[in-house]
Amino acid sequence: MSQFSAEAEAELQSLLRQLLKSIKDRISGAPSIECAEEILLHLEETDKNFHNYEFVKYLRQYVESSLGAVIEEETESCARGEGYAVGSVQDTLVHAVTRKTRESGEYKQMMQTLKNTMMVVVESLINKFEEDQLRKEEMHRESQHQQSNSHYTDNCSDSDSSFNQSYAFIKQEQLQVLAEKLDPSRPKEVRWEALQALCCAPPSDVLSCESWSGLRRNLSAALADPDPDLSDKVLRFFAKTFSCSPLNVTREIYTSLAKSLESDFLYHKLSLPTGSAGIDVNRQDITRLLKQMRLMNDFQKEVTTFWIRHPEKYMEEIIESTFSLLSLHPEHGLETQGSEKALKPMHLIALLDIKATWFKKWMHGYYSRTVVFRLLERKYKSLVSTAQRTLYTTKELEYMYFVHSLCVLGRLLMYTNGRKLFPITVWKRKDPVSLTDLVVILISIMYQHPKPPHSDSSHADTLSPTTLVMELLRTLGDRTECAVECLYQTPVIETLLAPIITLLKGKQAKLNSPETTLIHIADTLARIATTERGLSLFLYERNLVSGEGEGISAAHVIVQFTQRLLAKELPLLRNAETSYGVSGAFIFVCRQMYNTCEGLQVLRPYGLHECIAAAWKKTSSLSERVPTPVPGAIPSTSSQELQNVVVWEETLLDNLLNFAATPKGLLLLQQTGAINECVTYMFSRFTKKLQVSRCEKFGYGVMVTQVAATAPGVVALHSSGFVQALVVEIWSVLECGREDVRVVHPKSTPMDPIDRSCLKSFLSLVNLLSSPHAVWELLGQQPLPNKAEYNLREMPTSVTDLIDRLIAVNSDVKIHSLFNYEQSHTFGLRLLSVMCCNLDSLLLLESQYNISDMLLQCQKDNITDPSSGEGDFIIDGLSVERNHILVRISVIGGPSERRLPLRVLQKGTDPYPWPMFSSYPLPKYYILNLPKTTRCKQDCEISAFLASTKNTEKDGSWMDTCRRQYCKVMTTKSNIVSGNGQYVFLDHMNPECLNLCLFVCRYGRHLNLLRDNSEQDLCLLMKHCQELLSQQRAKLTSELYTLQGAYPGHDWFASTVFLIMAGDMERALRLLLHLSTLLTSAFLWPARLHGSVHLPMEIAQSSIHPVYSCTTHYVEMLLKTEVPLVFSAFRMSGFTPSQMCVQWLGQCFWNYLDWSEICHYVSTCVVMGPDYQVYMCVAVLKHLQQDILQHTQTQDLQVFLKEEPIQGFRVSNYLEFMEGLERSYRTMVLTDMNNISQRTG
Repeated sequence: MSQFSAEAEAELQSLLRQLLKSIKDRISGAPSIECAEEILLHLEETDKNFHNYEFVKYLRQYVESSLGAVIEEETESCARGEGYAVGSVQDTLVHAVTRKTRESGEYKQMMQTLKNTMMVVVESLINKFEEDQLRKEEMHRESQHQQSNSHYTDNCSDSDSSFNQSYAFIKQEQLQVLAEKLDPSRPKEVRWEALQALCCAPPSDVLSCESWSGLRRNLSAALADPDPDLSDKVLRFFAKTFSCSPLNVTREIYTSLAKSLESDFLYHKLSLPTGSAGIDVNRQDITRLLKQMRLMNDFQKEVTTFWIRHPEKYMEEIIESTFSLLSLHPEHGLETQGSEKALKPMHLIALLDIKATWFKKWMHGYYSRTVVFRLLERKYKSLVSTAQRTLYTTKELEYMYFVHSLCVLGRLLMYTNGRKLFPITVWKRKDPVSLTDLVVILISIMYQHPKPPHSDSSHADTLSPTTLVMELLRTLGDRTECAVECLYQTPVIETLLAPIITLLKGKQAKLNSPETTLIHIADTLARIATTERGLSLFLYERNLVSGEGEGISAAHVIVQFTQRLLAKELPLLRNAETSYGVSGAFIFVCRQMYNTCEGLQVLRPYGLHECIAAAWKKTSSLSERVPTPVPGAIPSTSSQELQNVVVWEETLLDNLLNFAATPKGLLLLQQTGAINECVTYMFSRFTKKLQVSRCEKFGYGVMVTQVAATAPGVVALHSSGFVQALVVEIWSVLECGREDVRVVHPKSTPMDPIDRSCLKSFLSLVNLLSSPHAVWELLGQQPLPNKAEYNLREMPTSVTDLIDRLIAVNSDVKIHSLFNYEQSHTFGLRLLSVMCCNLDSLLLLESQYNISDMLLQCQKDNITDPSSGEGDFIIDGLSVERNHILVRISVIGGPSERRLPLRVLQKGTDPYPWPMFSSYPLPKYYILNLPKTTRCKQDCEISAFLASTKNTEKDGSWMDTCRRQYCKVMTTKSNIVSGNGQYVFLDHMNPECLNLCLFVCRYGRHLNLLRDNSEQDLCLLMKHCQELLSQQRAKLTSELYTLQGAYPGHDWFASTVFLIMAGDMERALRLLLHLSTLLTSAFLWPARLHGSVHLPMEIAQSSIHPVYSCTTHYVEMLLKTEVPLVFSAFRMSGFTPSQMCVQWLGQCFWNYLDWSEICHYVSTCVVMGPDYQVYMCVAVLKHLQQDILQHTQTQDLQVFLKEEPIQGFRVSNYLEFMEGLERSYRTMVLTDMNNISQRTG
């Protein structure tokens, strides 16, 4: 096919026309001929339909018919050649064939023929196009002459129709003629025809022509022409340019439009009518200005999507032309004529875009924001100081101006460079306006103008001054830097608190709408209080408010006002419905303070928990009268009031519940008697996955963990249904599942011991059972079901059932009742491992369920020949887990005193090098050899000091000297103060019992502290301690398991003292008797104050120990300040530092620290003071910071802290740090510790 026939040329012309029509939109959008050529050249890369076009298919067929034989011949030739054997790379062959084909004569002939033919086809198409265009213009002129007195009224709002218009390329000579025809001296018809032709020309050609400057001047004149036909036609050309041209073209048009508008406003000097007269937008001059401003505003909102792809100077021209227009000021002569005000461009743009959307978009990106700030600072700072009906009154237009200015100001204040523009000089104001002044002014506006001046109710809420100011204050409050510079200032806080102080004094506050305004004040205060800086400002800044005699903090003013509201002592707010809203808002402000440790410390003296509880009890009695709603019935007024009472009751419960966010707050909540109702309310929200509040970032996880740390809290969780729901959820995840999902998407085999789908439930259960109090209350005297048969559809509903089904899997019946035996049993064993880390929980599990015997039996059954009882252990996931637990519960010791087997297999010939066992004694491999403990030398500094002062009176100076000597020894020779030498210093200051004593004495012998047969002495010491403590126990009536008798856990402190005294029972007892007279014993010795007469009756009745309500409360408070990253990590994990510290302190750090460090902990607290217990916990958490942050990311923080010993911690290394904490916090911490015998709150 060497030549094209006439028919082939006609067909090719038709196919080419069809192709051009298909890509018409792409070509017509090109800004220049060069761009259009680029589009065509890269069409195959950008058009997915390229190979489906008939023209392309025709060309492919032509190439194949012309070169097919050549390609086949060259392929065979190359394949036979030496360089292209069968094993050669295919790409090499393709390249060779392509090269030789392109060098062939057939290829050259084909290209020449195709080129000649296409030139003919294209020339023919161009001729036809020009003929069609001339015919159209002639027909158009004829139709125009036939329409007498007709006007072309094209509205610029339809400018997007220009997307569908085609145009022809235009020559420079033609543009010169059009520019001359547009001269203002020409007749209107000539100018209109020129504009019509201009609309059909490519904007890029128009702007690049030599006569553009004159054309631009004539276009501006036409734009300002009073005849709407001409001005609308220019707008149509501008709109078409905006819609289909790049920024280098549109910025010329935009700046022309802006300058034209600027000239219009300066020339016409339009004014705002006075009185009730308004601006009629149907007036011809106003309509023309509005259309032009609207086109500008539309472009302003769209240009941000693409101006970043162009040079910054283009964007700067657009922004500067805009600011130049908007900064126009009326001439002073006009302002002085009567009371008329000038109509400014800002008025019209406010009318079109009242919320300043254009400015928000310009400020969104850093690229444009930088230019805006630079221009405002250099040239247009005055802009910062100006802040579908057909008739708008002057007042309404001014209000739109105000709204628009407020939105612009709000956007400026969001950014650092915007705030740097202040202070600014304002016309008719003597002093410049600072940032603080502006915020105070805005708050004052909110106080005095709660409603907008116009009567349109549809916009009354969104455009009211109160709503606008509140929106701005919320925006500022949500950004830390903005809040610090704008809100956290003394004048701002004083302005917010001024109405509150006035009402507290019994005076009338100057508020137009008191209820609404007070709620907004409370909302702003709450947002401030949620941040660290704002909370600190409220709690500790005492110069904010001047009291009767001295300055007081904002927190005191707010809590006093809240108390007055709850007591209904404010005459202005005695209406029930109003009182509920305002009271709830201010309780919420207080809540942002009392749900933190430091906030509760300040608010506690006011007894706010009692005020809220009293209001709740009163409201609860009213809510019982609420009738059952009847479907379809119209609620009566009284019925509606009672419904409001129900909502108010829930609000009070919600706020009471938030006391449980801190350990001491939980004690206060328990004392109100509303803990059960609060936890039930929390569970109802928890099941609905509702947020704690609008200011909380996390859910109820932390609060549930905090509540579960105490006996009354876990009982409330159990009675609310939370525990049952958690157990059912875990069982559903492990053993159930949607059957339809399994069919379509079978469940993947879990690769981790705890599958990701179960991890959240597993951690929730760990949090629930972390405290021994939870284990005692949920499992105490609860036998395992151990049924002979289990229904496959039977679901566990309690923790006991879960242990029976997942942990104590000691029969074939239980194994067969599990669908996923290995996964579910592994889950149970991992849970057991975590629970056993708490020694008191371990003792209960062992005494009630014989956990160790059960695990040993399972290991005995897991051998190669179970029938004979001999053979090797089968190493699998379950046997490895059981081995780990058996070692953990059989050996006591710190990080360098015992060896725990790993849970993972090793590479190599011996994948599991740790010995397994199925009976005691434990393999010695797991017990590390320790050096023999040496006694303290009598000539060391501290021994010499004690010996020299043995018979002298020991006053305060003696104790100070003793502390200095102790610190000196600890920092230089800490190994002296350890083991059985410590008694030199400290002396100056049933079968189940037998098993425990064996357990403890085994550890003592391992440490080389005890001789053989020390168990009887330890048992005797325990009996003496129980007798001593029972004499000081209050007579309590409680259903709590922990208060049914003696201390339910083991006395780990007494055991520690026994080991310190090297097994000397008499010296240990004498030391305990001496310590019992000191405040330190209340915190070091948990059994000492269990149900004790030394505590107020309500606290003893709560079973909440001072170690939890006092020590761990201050641990959390200090941690937030001193080690904030660790505090945040706990919050994110849903775990609490108090839970972990209660476990460490309850068992005297056994299994977590080496024996020497345990001795240092005890001696440090005795010598330095009980507050060092707080500092010790903070130091340990600081030491673990990196590990805590890492395990927060891996979502196993709870498991890590409970299972892993504290590696590398030395008390002596952190003694200086703890002394620093003492200097900062001793007054507060020690004062509270001394007051534990007084009623809290």
